Amino acid sequence: MMISKEKVYFKTFGCRTNVFDTQVMMNNLKDFEITQLEKDADVVVINSCTVTNSADSTARNYINSLKKLPKSPRVIFTGCGVWTKGENLFETKKIDALFGHSEKENINELLKNETRFFKAGDLEHIDETIIDKMIGKSRAFVKIQEGCDFRCSYCIIPFVRGNSRSYNEHKILQQITTLAINGFGEFILTGINVGSYGKEQGVVNKNDKLVQLLKKISLIRGVRRVRLGSVEPVQITDEFKEILDEPWMGKHLHIALQHTNKDMLKIMHRRNKVKSDLELFELLASKGYALGTDFIVGHPGETDEIWRDAMQNIDKFPLTHIHSFTYSPREGTPSAKMSPQINGNIAKERLRELENKIQEKNLNFRKQHQPLEVLIESKKGDIYTGYDQFFNTVEVQSKADLVGDWINVENYEILEKKNVSKF
Repeated sequence: MMISKEKVYFKTFGCRTNVFDTQVMMNNLKDFEITQLEKDADVVVINSCTVTNSADSTARNYINSLKKLPKSPRVIFTGCGVWTKGENLFETKKIDALFGHSEKENINELLKNETRFFKAGDLEHIDETIIDKMIGKSRAFVKIQEGCDFRCSYCIIPFVRGNSRSYNEHKILQQITTLAINGFGEFILTGINVGSYGKEQGVVNKNDKLVQLLKKISLIRGVRRVRLGSVEPVQITDEFKEILDEPWMGKHLHIALQHTNKDMLKIMHRRNKVKSDLELFELLASKGYALGTDFIVGHPGETDEIWRDAMQNIDKFPLTHIHSFTYSPREGTPSAKMSPQINGNIAKERLRELENKIQEKNLNFRKQHQPLEVLIESKKGDIYTGYDQFFNTVEVQSKADLVGDWINVENYEILEKKNVSKF
C-alpha cells in the first residue's frame, strides 16, 4: 500500500531573494509533496519579510487566516522575520516551528520533526543547493550574494541577513547552466545587495567581479536576457558602463537612490550624492534604459523644504519605475530614535505625489512605442501577461498557448499602466 506524502504549501513575502530562497527549500523537500493550493496543505511554510512594520503585520494577518483552512495545517515560519518577530510568534504559539535562513537546506529533516522547534541558525551561511527548476516561474531568479555591509540609518536588513558575502562564481555558473538546459532563458541575479558581489565593503577596488560574472553568464548556451536586482549608484563602475550596449542585458536597471535631497541622504547615512546620481541616470537613459529606484517617504527630518527640493530633483531624473513606501521605524536602527517624526497623513500625501510623477514618466517612456521583446509568464482566460525588456507589463490576447514563450510585439496599445496587444 502506497503511503501518501504530506502536502506543503509555501507562502513567500518580500523580495526576489526570498523568491529564490523558497525555491531552494522546495528543491530540498524530498519526503513531502508541494501543493499550489492552500486548502490542500498539511504544512504551510511562511518565508517572511521584515523590511517594514507593514511587512510584519502582513505576515501576522496571514498566520491568523490559516486557522480557517480545512486541514488546520502546521505553521512553519522562516525568512527575515525570524530575527525580529519570530520569538514572540513562537512563544505565543501563533506558529508551530521556526527556522532561520541558514537552516533552509535542512527543511526536509526539519519538517519530519513533528514537535515544536526553534532553530534561528546563524548569519554567515551560504547555500550549496543547485536547483534544477523554478516551480511556478517562467523567469529564473538566481542568488549571487547574501547580506549587506552598508549601514543605512533606517535599515534592519543587515541585522537579519548578516554582512555581505558572495556566492562562488563556479556555483553560480553551474546553477544558470542547469536552469538554461531546463528551458529558462531569462535570469534575474538577486541578493540583498547585488552590486556588492565580489567587492570589499560593497565598493569595487580593482576589477569589477560582477561585470566579469555577467560576461561569463552571457556565454552560457540558452541565456537570452539577464537582469540585475537592486544596485547602488556607487557600484556602477566604468567597467559596468562598458557592457550597457550588450544585447543580453535587460534594458531596465533598478538603482537604489532612497531620496533625492542631499541633506536627507546624509541623515539616512547614504553613500550616494544627488548630483552624481543624476549624471549617472542621464547616462543610462541615453543608452535606452528604463530606470527604477527605491524611495523612502516621510523619514524623520524630512521637512517641507527638503520635500520640495526632492520633488524638484525627481522631475529631472529620467525614472520609469519606483518602489516607494512611507518610512517605518525598525527597532534597533538609528532612524528609530531620530526626530522630528513625520505625520503619517503628510507622508501618505507625499507618497501619492511621488508615485503620480513616476507613473507619468513611465507612460511618457512607453509612448516612444519601441518594439518589445516579451517573455510571457502567466495566463488568465485568453489574456497572457509578461514583461518586456524594459520591465513594463504587457498583456497579449491570444488563442495559442504562450506561457513561457518569447514573443516580439510591435503593434500595441499604450494604456495608463500597461501595454496591450493581440497575437
